[in-house]
Amino acid sequence: MPKSRFLPALLLLFVGSGCAALIYEIIWFQLLQLVIGATAVSLGVLLATFMGGMCIGSLLLARFVAQNRHPLRIYAQLELGIGIFGLLILFAVPLLGRSAIVLLLPPTLMMGATLPAVARWVESTTAGVSWLGFFYGGNIAGAVAGALLAGFYLLRLYDMATATYVAVALNMTMAALAWILSTRTAHRVDSDHGSTRQAMKARPTGTRDANLHGSRAPVYVAIALSGLAALGAEVIWTRILSLLFGGTVYTFSIIAAVFLFGLGIGSAAGAWLARDAQRPGALLAGCQIGVAMAVAWGAALIARAYPYWPIDPALAAGPWFNFQIDLLRAFLAVVPAACCWGASFPLALAAAGPRAGDPARLVGAVYAANTIGAVVGAVIFSLLIIPSFGTQDAQRFLIWAAFAASVVMLAWGAPADAKMPSGRRAAVALASLAIAVAAAASVAPIPPEVIAYGRQIATFKGASFLYEGEGLNSSIAVSESEGGVRNFHVSGKVEASTEVHDMRLQRLLGHMSALMHPDPKSVLVVGFGAGVTAGSFVLHPGVKRIVICEIEPLIPRMVAPYFSKENYDVANDPRVQIVYDDARHYILTTGEKFDVITSDPIHPWVKGAASLYTKEYFELVKAHLNAGGVVTQWVPLYQSSEDVIKTEVATFFDVFPFGTIWSNQYANGGGYDVVMLAKPEALRVDPAALDARLKRPDHARLEADLTQVELAGVDGLMATYAGQARDLRPWLADAQINTDRNLRLEYLAGMANNVYDLQIYQDMLMFRRFPEEMFRTTPEWMERMKRVMAVAPGSQ
Repeated sequence: MPKSRFLPALLLLFVGSGCAALIYEIIWFQLLQLVIGATAVSLGVLLATFMGGMCIGSLLLARFVAQNRHPLRIYAQLELGIGIFGLLILFAVPLLGRSAIVLLLPPTLMMGATLPAVARWVESTTAGVSWLGFFYGGNIAGAVAGALLAGFYLLRLYDMATATYVAVALNMTMAALAWILSTRTAHRVDSDHGSTRQAMKARPTGTRDANLHGSRAPVYVAIALSGLAALGAEVIWTRILSLLFGGTVYTFSIIAAVFLFGLGIGSAAGAWLARDAQRPGALLAGCQIGVAMAVAWGAALIARAYPYWPIDPALAAGPWFNFQIDLLRAFLAVVPAACCWGASFPLALAAAGPRAGDPARLVGAVYAANTIGAVVGAVIFSLLIIPSFGTQDAQRFLIWAAFAASVVMLAWGAPADAKMPSGRRAAVALASLAIAVAAAASVAPIPPEVIAYGRQIATFKGASFLYEGEGLNSSIAVSESEGGVRNFHVSGKVEASTEVHDMRLQRLLGHMSALMHPDPKSVLVVGFGAGVTAGSFVLHPGVKRIVICEIEPLIPRMVAPYFSKENYDVANDPRVQIVYDDARHYILTTGEKFDVITSDPIHPWVKGAASLYTKEYFELVKAHLNAGGVVTQWVPLYQSSEDVIKTEVATFFDVFPFGTIWSNQYANGGGYDVVMLAKPEALRVDPAALDARLKRPDHARLEADLTQVELAGVDGLMATYAGQARDLRPWLADAQINTDRNLRLEYLAGMANNVYDLQIYQDMLMFRRFPEEMFRTTPEWMERMKRVMAVAPGSQ
């Protein structure tokens, strides 16, 4: 049968393959972040490995797979291999740890080889090259489906294992379909596999030119620059839009899907244009000029329009309405530029010209150049350009990269282009320069309110900003509001402040942890924040070593001085060591044990934070406690829902069955946030001994510090008691446990980041009983504790 009959079926193959590939990418990144960390450097290495494998695979197929082998059978074997490694990685990562990253190479090599493999089956004509562009677009369309399917369904309702099985099933289905197609079509290798003369006959009259046999280097350079700018833009716009939308896992899925959608639409358009284009190289240059204008358009929307749209996400009836608004905003800002980048790939294939011999070499070379540029773009923008210059200049870099790509094509031309008069080329190049200059000049900085308040920007006004910065992993700000209250902002939200309720929470995390240990010597603090929690340990004279683990280097260096009074200049205390690492990775790799480990991470709805609330994380913490050690964990009750709180508490209690809850409540009794506190064994408190400890002369500053935040003495501390694991069991009966395999909290919390349920704390208190077994003291003190806690024995 003629091959043209099966081209739509091949398009379906690439759609399914792309869907599976994006599901794998999301799963593998989540799995490997748990063992190598979630810092920008770790993610850069992970991305370079993933995309580098695809690049190498696109080059190696033509060199090591004979042309006489049926391309569709090769495709089937590649899909089968990808599925096998997909299963292997799921089970191997927890066993192999960091070394498991090498397992990404075999499946990504095979992913990169799929398009060059099919290139041998498609005729080497302009129409055939055009179909390759359609296949590339179909692969991206499948990736869009994979991003949405994984982010909004498979991982939200199931887990990584189920998502992996779905991806494997897709691979197997595509492999079977490709094998069936191979039995219906013969594969014949001509002496030149579609000679250049045949290709010339297929082109419109007037396109033949001596330039046909020119160098393809300009095409490779241009498409590499296009890939660099495309992945750089994804990094930049994901950073900014996640502030505006809220940095949930769903936000990242929306942005990725929209970006890929634009690439897919652009690829289809570019493939259509490439069929009859007399100057595909010139069209490629035009696409890059379009990128410059589209980047300026997206930057203008993000910095000059979106921050001032009157959107209050808390007014929405549910998260799906906010997702619709976020989808619209992402679409308007991202798709124009993404379309231009998507169109560039099929035009680059056409510009390189039909190639005598093995077409897989041409496709592999163009694909590899594009992928190399993408790897470089993702790495240098995330690790160098944004931290060094900020997102404003980073977007200007995108524009100049696009201009450089257009100049390369205009100055040196492409092998397949009909000759363009030098005067016209110069005029177009000058026009491109004018467009790039105007586009770069129009890029505005991100308003500090976006960094500070993110999705809630419409409801917060009047703060003056003392500092704003864009770091390696986060964008941060320090503001001062009425009354002299200072706020520390990260990821578009207030993370710490000098408000009384915030100060009380930060002091409670520090002092309660230390006081529940008889003589703490060493402390690990997860998350620097404003430094107040870590600074609380400075007042405990027995503490000799304080390790603070912080993922963003900018925070201790730039934020701590603004809160030096409240944090007792903890960053400069000689007992303090600041480790710049993902906290989970640090605990996983350190051999040190501590008397106290306290965690004050970012909200669990922020993508990546849920890994600091998993059962496996708490087991790591438990293993790094000295005998009699104490662990505390912050749990926010705001921007959350009951099922989210239940998951956090139940997971903690699953590892620490003697865990307790201590509250930071408003004066009216409403809950604000709580602290989970536990030891590996049952907690025992002697209030008389604790009272004597607080009254010692060397604890005078500590006692004053507690009084300042309305936690005076033993009574003030014990009054915050809100329950324990044994009593809360009925309330937690339907809770889901957050594990490394499901990261359930990430998906639950992402649906509830605009929820303010004041009833959650009251529901918890319904199960509170006086913990008589916790106290080891005299009858007089026991009665005093009952009065302080206002809970009669055995009552609810």
